[in-house]
Amino acid sequence: MNDVTRAPLLAPTRAEYCVIACAEAWRDNGEVLASPMGLIPSVGARLARLTFSPDLLLTDGEATLVRPDGTTEGWLPYRQHLTLVGGGRRHVMMGASQIDRFGNQNISCIGDWERPKRQLLGVRGAPVNTLNNPTSYWVPRHSRRVFVEKVDMVCGVGYDRAAGARYHRIPRVVSDLGVFDFATPDHSMRLASLHPGVTVEQVREATGFDLAVPDEVPSTREPTAEELRLVREVIDPAGSRAREVGS
Repeated sequence: MNDVTRAPLLAPTRAEYCVIACAEAWRDNGEVLASPMGLIPSVGARLARLTFSPDLLLTDGEATLVRPDGTTEGWLPYRQHLTLVGGGRRHVMMGASQIDRFGNQNISCIGDWERPKRQLLGVRGAPVNTLNNPTSYWVPRHSRRVFVEKVDMVCGVGYDRAAGARYHRIPRVVSDLGVFDFATPDHSMRLASLHPGVTVEQVREATGFDLAVPDEVPSTREPTAEELRLVREVIDPAGSRAREVGS
């Protein structure tokens, strides 16, 4: 009989809690195109596909559908991609250089449009993404520079500007401090969960607007042993997730 036993798993890191929080964005989405932008969202989307959302379609960011291990699963011509984008059948997780209380996002410039202090990526596809399919956000370093009272330029459209948009929805914002949603009467941002070791006071101090905070804030869901195994041994054995969020 083989007496070799598996060593006990190390406790989840902050990066792994972020992976779980990102993965949960795609729970119960069904057969939609998951478009994660960023390392931890990509690990999260692959984890979701391997566990509780097996019908997700994963893309390499261009025209290929891939399995969680990166091998080719199918072909997605650009015209079909646009059909998914315009019909609410894609769920994107984007980054945000700035985001405000209603989910307006900026990735274009910092400062006045006519003379910006910093030029960023540009508007790109953010307006179409946010008006025509669900869009979540990933912020690896939560600060007042990112969570602002008013974005310098609206790229991704927030709840206060999306009247009449059939597929507009912002399921969640994930940062290195916690998870946020817009489950409030006026669709302003709410603290939905705290990552272990983070306090409400820390989040408030790092946020540049008055955040809706419930009386009881739960902790972000802990990854299961199997989820940790998949993340550490199958999806990201090199530990690249730690580059975005430290321990």
